[in-house]
Amino acid sequence: MDEKELKTALEGILFAMGDSVETEKLAAALETDEETISKVLDSLAAEYEKEERGYRILKLEKAYQMCTASEIYEYLIRIAKQPKKLQLTDVLLETLSIIAYKQPITKAEIEKIRGVSCDHAVSKLVEYNLVAEIGRLDAPGKPMLFGTTEDFLRSFGIGSISDLPVMNPVQVEEFKLQAEEEVERQLAESVD
Repeated sequence: MDEKELKTALEGILFAMGDSVETEKLAAALETDEETISKVLDSLAAEYEKEERGYRILKLEKAYQMCTASEIYEYLIRIAKQPKKLQLTDVLLETLSIIAYKQPITKAEIEKIRGVSCDHAVSKLVEYNLVAEIGRLDAPGKPMLFGTTEDFLRSFGIGSISDLPVMNPVQVEEFKLQAEEEVERQLAESVD
């Protein structure tokens, strides 16, 4: 199969599948290697970007997906009245950030960092399919471990968890101090 035939086949498969497809599965189906699949799909994605087409090929860790270009999102909503944007409150964003940076993580670990219960926030993030149960911790009670999903990567426009911004250690310390001050303030208010 030459490169043109490979592009055509990959384009058709990604269009028909709708969801992401792992390079391993694509390589097996098209009887070639994963490196070739990635090279051809990266080239096709660059073509779409350069030609400013209404669709893009998104790379998500070891998978690819065809999706609508973000520039036409508002027009799509006028027709489909979906997809609607998720309303992420500060609490949900904070919880999601903790999960993204610390995954895999248990609810107890999230609560230790946040200082408050996280049941509602984690449940909402699971409902939005930004977070999922990814296993169980080998400890008493076998608590659930949570991590981010492909929808998280798509929603925030990143290809992999390794693409998350690196936290500045000085900022981390400042955040810790702010959090401790907030806890002390809340304790003082509850005593009054």
